[in-house]
Amino acid sequence: MSQVKSFISPLVTPICSFAAVAFVLTVTALSTVASAEGSKEMLLENIKPVGQVYVAGENAPEPEPAANADAAAAAEPKSGEEIYNSTCMACHGTGAAGAPKVGDAAAWAPRIAKGIDGLLSSAINGLNVMPPRGTCATCSDADLKAAIEYMISKSQ
Repeated sequence: MSQVKSFISPLVTPICSFAAVAFVLTVTALSTVASAEGSKEMLLENIKPVGQVYVAGENAPEPEPAANADAAAAAEPKSGEEIYNSTCMACHGTGAAGAPKVGDAAAWAPRIAKGIDGLLSSAINGLNVMPPRGTCATCSDADLKAAIEYMISKSQ
């Protein structure tokens, strides 16, 4: 009997460990399958194609409206200061890439001499290192004008 006991004793711990791991994996797999069945719509949304190719002459379907178009339309307009703080300050607050720093009247004087329309044109189209619309691709022309007016008010 002692020989059987000495043979089985070292096998008990690995067998119990294997059984415990198998149980945990089974429970995890079953819960994953159950949650996946409840969210098939989400799964299909996640794996749908992001685009399609159309050959000339074929009728392309109407584009789907952007998911956040309603949110953007409902958003209140930002003030010039808010736009400056969120998008313009990175360069115009530090002078990065040669941008005139807000508050530096000497640097702004020749730019202010161009007039608001000239500055707005530079902001819309980009100038030197500044890309078109600065770093605010979603800003309207009115938003850019408000930010420019704010920077001018702080730089005269």
